[in-house]
Amino acid sequence: MTHVADIDSPWLGAWHIPRSRGVVSGLLLMLLGVWGALIPFVGPYFDFAFTPNSAWTWTSARFWLEVLPGAATFVGGFLLLMSSTRGTAALGAWLAIVAGAWFVVGPTLAGPWDLGALGRPVGGSARQALVWISFFYGLGAVILFLGSTAWGRLSVRGVRDVAAARRQRELREQAAMRPGPLAESEVYPSDRLSAPAPAEGAPVEGAEERTGAFGRHRRRSHR
Repeated sequence: MTHVADIDSPWLGAWHIPRSRGVVSGLLLMLLGVWGALIPFVGPYFDFAFTPNSAWTWTSARFWLEVLPGAATFVGGFLLLMSSTRGTAALGAWLAIVAGAWFVVGPTLAGPWDLGALGRPVGGSARQALVWISFFYGLGAVILFLGSTAWGRLSVRGVRDVAAARRQRELREQAAMRPGPLAESEVYPSDRLSAPAPAEGAPVEGAEERTGAFGRHRRRSHR
């Protein structure tokens, strides 16, 4: 195991993380969240649902036990997928963990907490067991596993975190050291572009030609 020691800054890589850190777990959590929130409404099309076995039927139990934790799982996965900071990604992981735990214990608390009638799964014993696993217990266990795995990876500062933070720090230092454009007052007179000398015999701008007793001569006007 390779240990990373950064003498310059002991907190280097403690906040920023590579964006690819939560891509896989975030995407999987988003898909599971969509499944958990929509399966009670589309499952009746395939006789794969709890009673009432009718599509797009809204009940309070479906909201509290399926739609709400499914939406929380989707948001947590989205935060893991898009975040490049450890705090935001950790928030997404914890949302997924809480949602997965609620998928597991929610059906047990529906009665005591008066969250609505969940109904009973349709079909035979094998299908009923598959419905329970797909809607609640198995789904919640998978979400818990992915959320906990994401949180475990975020709780450790790895080699890639330190390397990404070091690159960002170097880019900021290079940008700070890059000289900006000089103002007109900071340019030396010798560095300024001088106007080309007029050709011999050509009229000079701002001069007036007069004819006198001693011949023609030009007088420059001062403005």
